[in-house]
Amino acid sequence: MTTFLIGFMGSGKTTIAQLLAADFIDMDQVIVNRIGMPISTFFEMSGEATFREIESQVLEELSKSDGVIATGGGVITSDDNRRILSESEAEIIYLKSDFDTLYQQISADTTNVRPLFVGKSREELQVLFETRAPLYEAIATQVIKTSGKTPKEIVKEIQR
Repeated sequence: MTTFLIGFMGSGKTTIAQLLAADFIDMDQVIVNRIGMPISTFFEMSGEATFREIESQVLEELSKSDGVIATGGGVITSDDNRRILSESEAEIIYLKSDFDTLYQQISADTTNVRPLFVGKSREELQVLFETRAPLYEAIATQVIKTSGKTPKEIVKEIQR
């Protein structure tokens, strides 16, 4: 059985995936290995559209595997990706948080530079968040509210 973790940047997809399965797959890391550079560098050089094409190819490949997969925050922006996810027979868990919590987490994370965060105002990010939230909701087979919870509490809720 495949489990995809979806959610906005900073929602804890990778952290939760690590706790769910030692051999989890980080989709962003698969992409980094494929393109041979950090995603932020690729975004600067090739643009978001080219990145999204590669992301769709990787998602298609991973949808045929078993295990826990942490997706990138924007994976649901593509109609094709939402189709791939919905046709995969996988469990799709939306790690849902409020914008203020996510913004604080993203701002505090200096090791994981998110290309769509750099150079955007808080208001622009909130619009992005509000645009994506219904897409996560629509595709999810399970919604886990994460605000105010520890990663271990989130994992326990997923495993119920």
